[in-house]
Amino acid sequence: MRTMFKAALLAGAAWSACATIAVAQDVPTGEAEVEAVVVTARRTEENLQDVPGAVSAFSQASLERLQVTDVTGLQGAVPNVNISQGRGSSNATNIYIRGIGQPDALQTFDPAVGVYVDDVYYSRIRGTQFDLMDLERVEVLRGPQGTLYGKNTIGGALKVVTRKPGQDFRANLGLAFGSYNQVEMKGAVSGPVSDTLALGFAGLSSTRDGYVTDPVSGAEYNDKNTWALRAAAAWTPTDTFRLDLSADYSNDDAAMTVGQATNTLTTLFGVPLKVLPATPPEYNFRTRTTPGLPNSTKLIHYGYAGTATWDVSDALTLKSITAYRNLNTDDYVDIDATELETGDVFVAVDQNQVSQEFQLAWDNGGPLSVVGGLYWLEENIVSHQEAYGDDVLGVLPNPFPIGAFTPTTFTRTVDDDLQTTSKAAYVNATWRLSEVLRVTGGLRYTSEEKTYSRTTSTFSNNPSFAANPAFAFAGVNETWEDVSPLISVDWNATETMMLYARASKGFKSGGFNGRSNNPGEEAAYDPETVTSFEAGLKSQWFGNRVTANATIFYNDYQDFQARVSGLVPTPIPTPELTVLNAGSLVIQGFELELAARPIPGLLLDAQIGYLDASYEEFKDDRFLATGGSRAFQKPAFSPEWTMRFGGQYQFDLGGAGYVTTSGQAKYRSEMALAVDNTLTNSAVRLPGMWDDEVWLVDARVVWETPDRRFSAGVYGQNLTDEVYKTDAQEFSSVGGIRTAYYGAPRTVTLRLTAKY
Repeated sequence: MRTMFKAALLAGAAWSACATIAVAQDVPTGEAEVEAVVVTARRTEENLQDVPGAVSAFSQASLERLQVTDVTGLQGAVPNVNISQGRGSSNATNIYIRGIGQPDALQTFDPAVGVYVDDVYYSRIRGTQFDLMDLERVEVLRGPQGTLYGKNTIGGALKVVTRKPGQDFRANLGLAFGSYNQVEMKGAVSGPVSDTLALGFAGLSSTRDGYVTDPVSGAEYNDKNTWALRAAAAWTPTDTFRLDLSADYSNDDAAMTVGQATNTLTTLFGVPLKVLPATPPEYNFRTRTTPGLPNSTKLIHYGYAGTATWDVSDALTLKSITAYRNLNTDDYVDIDATELETGDVFVAVDQNQVSQEFQLAWDNGGPLSVVGGLYWLEENIVSHQEAYGDDVLGVLPNPFPIGAFTPTTFTRTVDDDLQTTSKAAYVNATWRLSEVLRVTGGLRYTSEEKTYSRTTSTFSNNPSFAANPAFAFAGVNETWEDVSPLISVDWNATETMMLYARASKGFKSGGFNGRSNNPGEEAAYDPETVTSFEAGLKSQWFGNRVTANATIFYNDYQDFQARVSGLVPTPIPTPELTVLNAGSLVIQGFELELAARPIPGLLLDAQIGYLDASYEEFKDDRFLATGGSRAFQKPAFSPEWTMRFGGQYQFDLGGAGYVTTSGQAKYRSEMALAVDNTLTNSAVRLPGMWDDEVWLVDARVVWETPDRRFSAGVYGQNLTDEVYKTDAQEFSSVGGIRTAYYGAPRTVTLRLTAKY
C-alpha cells in the first residue's frame, strides 16, 4: 500500500505538470484541442471518452507520431502493456496486459489477449506479428473483455480496424530506407467503381538484414523478409444495407530469431558441454548457431471475411461477421542459442479456422440500449515437431550397457491434431437512469470443446532409444463451460468529466499440453478465470486542450496455467515439461493517460502504469525447501512501472511547407522474463531470466509540402543504443537451457511518402 501511495504521488505530480503547461497559454480552443477518436470497444461506435473502461486508441496520425510500423511498436504507448516479438519466432507476438498473457507460441496453448482484425478473432499468437498498413485505428482494451469479446480475452484485447473503401478516391505510397539495409515499400489505393460499389487495395514489401550474426558462418538472423496484400470491397445498394468484403495474404520468409545463451549447457547427466559465466555478459548481437539445419522461419497466412450490416429500422441493426483464416508455419528454433545440438527444434503448423457471429444492436434514443449476439468458431490445428538432441545425451555406452563410448544421435518427433469448437451467446444492456447516470449489465455464456490426438516417436543409434512410439493417444476430449458477467456504473459529473466503476469476469478455456515428453503430461489442464474490479476517470479540461484519463484496478486471477520444467530421474533422465493450474495471483495497480495542447502545433503526452502483481499461491512439489510453494517468485512480464513521455511540435514554414519534430522516452522497470526465474528451492534469481530497468529514446523530423501531399522524414529508434531483453526461454531440464532474446539496436530510417 505504501508503494502504491508513493506511485500515486509521482503520477499525480506528472499530471499536475502537464495540466500546468496547458493552462499557462490562452489560445483558441478549436485548433488546440486534443484529437477525438471514435472507437467500437463496446461493439458500437462511440467517442473514446464516453467508454466506461480502460481503452487506448490510436488513429493513423497517432501511430505515425509514435513511430509504430507493426504491432510491437505499441510497446510503451499503453500503460501496463508488454508487447514484443515472440520468443524464437519472427511471426508470433507476446502480449501481456496487466500481468496476464501467454508467451508460448506452441499450437496447443491459447492466447490470453485476444487479437482482432475488423472484429475477426485470430486464434493463435503466431501470425499476429503483422505490419500495420492502411489503417483507420488500433484499439487496446485493458482488463477482461469476457462479455462482448469472450474467447481468450482474459487479459484484454487488441483490435485493428482497417480503412474501408468509400466514395472518395484515396491513394498513398511510402518508401523507406534504413539501417541494416532496410528497404520497405507500401501503398494503398481505393475509390468508387459506381454509386454503390467501392474497391480498395493495399500492399507491402519489407526487407531488412539481420542484426544478429553467427561469428563463424557469417549467417545473419533476426532479419525481415515480408510481403503482404489486402483487397477490400464495400457495397451499399441501399441506405440501410452495407456489405464489406476483404481478402488478405501475407508471406514471411526470414531467418531464425535467435538470442543469447545465459546458462552453462550440460548433458542430461549433468556433464558440462559449454561452460558460461554465472552472470551473462552484455550481449554483442553475435550468436553461434547449429550448422546443418535450415535455420529459417516461414509463414503463409491468408483469410477472407465478410461483414453485412442491415439497419432493420431506425432503432435496430443486424450485423453478420463471417470469416475463414488459414495459417501455415515452418519454424526452426535454436533454443539453446549455441553451436550445440541440445535444444534445436522444427515446428510445422497447419491451422485453419471458420467463425460466424450474428449481432443485434438496439437503440431507439430512449433510456435502454442493447447489444447481443451469437458466436461460433471451429478451429483445426495439425502440427509436426522434430527435436534434435545429439549433444544433450553426450556419449553413452554402445551397445548399452557395455561397449565403447560413442556419440549418441537423438531425434524425437511429435505429430498432433487439435480440434476446437467454441460457441457463445452474449448480451450487454445499458440503462440511462438520467441524463448523466448510466448502468450497464452484461452476460456471456461460452461452451468450448477440444479434441486432441498425439503420437510421439524417438529415433537414436543407441538401443536404449529404439525407434518406436514413446507413447500415443487418440481423441482425448474435454468440454469447458463458463458464464462471464459484467456490471458497470458511469456518471457524467460535468460535460467533460466521467467517473465509472465496473466489475467483470474473464475466462480462458483449458487445454492439452502439446510439449509433453512423458505419458501423463498430456493430461488436460483446467481453465483460467479472473475477477476484475476497476474504477476510472475520463476528463477533458481547459477547452479540451487537456485530456486526463485515470484508472485503478484489482484482479483476482485463479488457476493460471503455468508451464514448468523438471527432470524425471529414470535410468535415462528425461525432461518433464508440465502444464499445471499452479494457483492464484493478485494483480492491482493504476494507469494514467495524459495529453495536452498548450499552444497550436505543440502536443505533450504521457502514459504511466503501475503494477503490483504477486502470487497468492503457486504449488510446485519440487520446491521442498519452501514447503512446495513458489509464491515468493515474481510473475513474468509484470514490470512494476511502465512510462512514456512524448512531445511534438509543428513549424509552419508558410509557402515552404511544414516541419514536424517529435520525440519520446519510454521506461520499463525490471521484469521477469519467464515463469521459472529463480533456482529451484531458492529465491536466488536466474540473471538471464530477468531484465533490468530500461529507457528507450526515439525521435523524428518530418517535412511536408504546403498541401501535405508529399513528405520526407528521418526516424530514429533506440537512439541511445540500449541493449535490453524482451523475452526468454526457460528449458533448464533440457541440458540447462536458458536463453534470452533482445530488442533491436539503434536504427535510423528515411521515409518518403506521397498521398492523394
